[in-house]
Amino acid sequence: MFDKILVANRGEIALRVIRAAREMGIASVAVHSTADADAMHVRMADESVCIGPPPSSESYLSIPSIIAACEVTGAQAIHPGYGFLSENANFVQIVEDHGLTFIGPSAEHIRIMGDKITAKDTMKALGVPCVPGSEGGIADVAAAKALCAEIGFPVIVKATAGGGGRGMKVAQSAAELERAFLTARSEAKAAFGNDEVYIEKYLTTPRHIEIQVFGDGKGRAVHLGERDCSLQRRHQKVLEEAPGPCITEEERARIGKICADACANINYRGAGTIEFLYENGAFFFIEMNTRLQVEHPVTEAIFGVDLVQEQIRVAEGLPMSFTQEDLRINGHAIEVRINAEKLPDFAPRPGRITQFHAPGGLGVRMDSALYDGYKIPPYYDSLIAKLIVHGVDRPAALNRLARALGELIVDGVDTTVPLFHALLQEEDIQRGTYNIHWLERWLETNLRA
Repeated sequence: MFDKILVANRGEIALRVIRAAREMGIASVAVHSTADADAMHVRMADESVCIGPPPSSESYLSIPSIIAACEVTGAQAIHPGYGFLSENANFVQIVEDHGLTFIGPSAEHIRIMGDKITAKDTMKALGVPCVPGSEGGIADVAAAKALCAEIGFPVIVKATAGGGGRGMKVAQSAAELERAFLTARSEAKAAFGNDEVYIEKYLTTPRHIEIQVFGDGKGRAVHLGERDCSLQRRHQKVLEEAPGPCITEEERARIGKICADACANINYRGAGTIEFLYENGAFFFIEMNTRLQVEHPVTEAIFGVDLVQEQIRVAEGLPMSFTQEDLRINGHAIEVRINAEKLPDFAPRPGRITQFHAPGGLGVRMDSALYDGYKIPPYYDSLIAKLIVHGVDRPAALNRLARALGELIVDGVDTTVPLFHALLQEEDIQRGTYNIHWLERWLETNLRA
């Protein structure tokens, strides 16, 4: 059993890991930049170490500083949370080279899934359904045109090393292809230092469905159902729910087994999420995230498990605490991501919190690092809270979400809470009949009217 874990992150996810460790009797070490000296995760941890100035590149992304913090505190393992270094294979290798344990997948699996083309090839070989498209990177416009003549329009051009919606362009016709191809390459080069792109068939009305998987690294893996993350703005998730309102039990069992078997076959270790586009009853693989997801609480709610504690268990070499047969869905859960942003433009609005009150009651969970008087720094992501509700079914969860949002108080900064009040009035949201394009179209009509 680990005696002490270092959490290489900040904000609500750092708090999430600290709490899980404390329940297991494991001490925690928080790292922080000078801007986060008064942050809640620093206050809650057993120890803390300042690792640099505000810019992430000089603090939360500074591998030498994080390793040094382990050495001075005696931490035996590192939990990366999500973002920052969580999917950095080089970091994992350095951690292990220093005799420390990385609480997550192997460097090899992170590296494989970090390259979109390699990930797609790997998943295809493991029997996971993929979107029709190029077998690898597309060298030039001529090759792009030849492929598109074969698979048909519309298509989407994606950066091989992409993420967060950058380096992605849609071409509705042959006339739009060249511009989309060259623009995607340019953006990919600027954002990732790698201008390689690939092309896939663009689905017109898909939903974003992701399968939560978990492996012990020794050839055993399970799936924990799906999450529907289709409500997105600029490829960034806004609301997530589980189970998906459009997925049948038969579909869940089928795609879940495919994903679990794939992870078992490669001896995958820890939590992972296999993401799909879903349309007309078919699943098409888009990527795998080799880490804990922001939206993991909705899965925890419906299955009654603690994914962070499970990550720690398997990192220690212990067996998983559940089997596939143990996992039974109970009710419905919804998460909304609350950002410190000004509507309708979603411009970041850091500042001081003058009053904060978290909602409570049965089936309500608030993951946040806010407190009265806390000053949100301008250097990091604008996500300040996640509100998660759980009910016996979807209508009950929606009603609980409306009630909880009504109790929430965040004064001193603008937030996206009004967006969720408005969305809950929409018939498509109430019925669960939305796709990945729904929110952006709704925003154009409603917030900018």
